[in-house]
Amino acid sequence: MAAVKRLKCFGIVKVWRGEATDEPVRGRRSPHRKWQNVPLTNVSVASDLESELLKRSASSESVRGAQPVRPLQPAQIEDHPRSPPIRPLLMFLFDPVSLYHAIFRRMSENIIAPNPWMILPFGLLLGTIALAPLLVPEWWLRHYPKVALGLGAVTLGYYLLVLQNPDRVLHVAHDYLSFILLVGALFVVSGGIHIRVKGEATPLTNVIFLFIGAVLANLLGTTGAAMLLIRPWLRMNQYRVTAHHVVFFIFIVANVGGCLTPIGDPPLFLGYLQGVPFWWVAGNCWPMWATGVGLLLAIFYGVDRLNFMRAPREIRQRETAHETWRFEGLANLFFLAVILGAVFVSRPLFLREGIMLAAAAGSYFTTAQSVHEANRFHFHPIQEVAILFLGIFATMIPALDWLDLNARAVLGSQPAPAVFYFGTGLLSGGLDNAPTYLSFLSALFGTSGAGGMEELLTGNALNLTALSVGAVFFGAATYIGNGPNFMVKAIADHEKIRTPTFPGFITKFTLPFLLPVLLAVWLIFFRG
Repeated sequence: MAAVKRLKCFGIVKVWRGEATDEPVRGRRSPHRKWQNVPLTNVSVASDLESELLKRSASSESVRGAQPVRPLQPAQIEDHPRSPPIRPLLMFLFDPVSLYHAIFRRMSENIIAPNPWMILPFGLLLGTIALAPLLVPEWWLRHYPKVALGLGAVTLGYYLLVLQNPDRVLHVAHDYLSFILLVGALFVVSGGIHIRVKGEATPLTNVIFLFIGAVLANLLGTTGAAMLLIRPWLRMNQYRVTAHHVVFFIFIVANVGGCLTPIGDPPLFLGYLQGVPFWWVAGNCWPMWATGVGLLLAIFYGVDRLNFMRAPREIRQRETAHETWRFEGLANLFFLAVILGAVFVSRPLFLREGIMLAAAAGSYFTTAQSVHEANRFHFHPIQEVAILFLGIFATMIPALDWLDLNARAVLGSQPAPAVFYFGTGLLSGGLDNAPTYLSFLSALFGTSGAGGMEELLTGNALNLTALSVGAVFFGAATYIGNGPNFMVKAIADHEKIRTPTFPGFITKFTLPFLLPVLLAVWLIFFRG
């Protein structure tokens, strides 16, 4: 027998559980029964659970001397006093992890289908980011905040006022806040570390540097490694730096290199939170990592060799003769470690974000001004990224919801690994790869029929590997595929380096250089 009562303030349903006995319950509780707290994050879910428990109790044996509990009718359930919106708010404050998973499950099962036309603001924003800097650069510099925030406001207004789905907006706001605070804190801390390399940057030296960056990406994350190494990378190649130095840095350090640990890239970290074992990624993805990084380094060596030979020897020697090994601001490595450790802090709410902000503030105010001047540090790059990605995170909600609703129908009943590799990958290049990974992970559970992560790993390890590799590798295909990409571009632009435009990135680098590597990985590992 089960009875239910509601606590109106804290989002808790109290469930009275136990076996029915012949002993009447008068004045004291039966030792066979106890109240259990069932936390709920949504009022409609509370009503559903309450209705189910009461219906079950109607068929149970009644306690002698007590009246049986009658099930509430649907109309009565609807009229039952509902607790105010403080329920999810209190869960958000005191148990954010449970709320996150509850919202994720609710999104996967009861997501509200948006009007397909609402994907249009996302397409308009991507098109504007791609073409406006090329066609109207001065107008774009003045008005990009209005474009990004205006289109984002259209989508948010639709979800709040038309669909009345604040849970979805709250989920995206949490993702954006976590993303921009992590990127911003790493930007500030890395700006306080000045590294200068002695001697000229030969193609072999550059290959070694990028390989070290690919390894560090698994320890510091692609964002941490990219923010730490981009300035030394540009400085050591300053006398001959071109667009290919920026793009291959994005390919290797900011994306493909971080495929071995959940720390490496945001999609893999989300997989870890969903139950993928920490070292499972390294054990299953290292052959793809070695192939992808090795091929990209080989291609880079050929391209950089041609660039290196075009610079006269006397110019190379003159430009690098005065350089020495130099490391300043190494105390900021402590703040960097604090930020990376904070990534794994989940409760209480805002502690993780507070630690990151404190580390960034401590780094900024304790770093010598000479180090910031040597790095030409200021906040414009992170400001641009924060505004543009606020618009991107908002406008991409309908696109991700459509994907979540239609992924299973599109994938079929028994999709091959190549379907997950290319499906996750192609959408990761146009959308952010982290939410794309979650959508396809949900679809993989649905098509496999697995009841949990352990069962999924037993029967669908290759599909999950293809999904993981696709999300990480294809995130390098565009500036918006992964968080660090646009950050690297913003820093390079500030250094007056001619970076490729959005379409130029794809046509001049992704298609001729990255695409053959992606196809090679598919042919070797996922073709079957």
